[in-house]
Amino acid sequence: MNQAFKSDVLFGLNSSPKSLPCKWLYDSRGSALFEAICDTPEYYVTRTELSLLRSVVDKVASLVGPNIDVLEPGAGAGIKIQLLLDALQSPRTVVPIEISPTALEQTARTLKKKYPELNIEPVVADFTSEFELPAHFGRDVEKKMIFFPGSTISNFGPEERRQLLSNWHDLLQPGDFLFIGADLIKDRRVLERAYNDKSGITAQFNLNLLERIARELQTNLDPSTFRHRAFFNEAQKRIEMHLESRQDQSLEIEGQDFSFSEGESIHTENSYKFSVTGFQETTVAAGFCPVETFVDENQLFSLHLMTVQD
Repeated sequence: MNQAFKSDVLFGLNSSPKSLPCKWLYDSRGSALFEAICDTPEYYVTRTELSLLRSVVDKVASLVGPNIDVLEPGAGAGIKIQLLLDALQSPRTVVPIEISPTALEQTARTLKKKYPELNIEPVVADFTSEFELPAHFGRDVEKKMIFFPGSTISNFGPEERRQLLSNWHDLLQPGDFLFIGADLIKDRRVLERAYNDKSGITAQFNLNLLERIARELQTNLDPSTFRHRAFFNEAQKRIEMHLESRQDQSLEIEGQDFSFSEGESIHTENSYKFSVTGFQETTVAAGFCPVETFVDENQLFSLHLMTVQD
């Protein structure tokens, strides 16, 4: 049993309002479902970012220069970093970090096959906590880069976001780079469709968290007694994902009792949306300096190349 998972579930369901960390959405099935979400017609984020990446990676490569080590927290399937690696001049080491061992193993295998000349050093870890980097990462290279695409930064609240960016600043040296994606504020109808696809894959992704609890913990939980709900919180500028109880019910999880009224929910994920200037202000406050900002022609998504200030 994953003790951290158990601890977070019990703590989150004892909280008011009830919530669970979004990192636990990404077991092997959750990771596969998220990749399927990225292919849905409603989910504009991935295809927009991939198109933008393809158009800017050559310029990014010229700005960062040769002989670089790259760290990618939350590597997923590793598709986006391949676009970056194809453009970079003589990269040396890539460190994909992923909380799901199964997903990370597949990603590392793909990267090693495509880039046999690179050092691929996968790390199974929760990148929001302390983790151990390979000993040679950042040694005997010109520069280091943290690559954080997909607007994963959107999942963190303002204070968590500042802390994460500050932690990454401390991993880098003056002249090193952060290359990061951030989703932009847009029409709420576009946003809400993206997290409520007609095929129901996002609903499966969210409900899979309950299936994981039912599978890994001692419980009488029936996931079918909950429904997926996602909406745009205008005041907070974020999409919220919830698991909403369909009925009044009592659950027992690991010997503890939890009651739900009909309509009560478990808050499972936030996805904040940004303005370009607002996001830059956040990164500057963490010690980064903008080098170049890229936005697609429809103003849906942004990529930011930042450097560490002296």
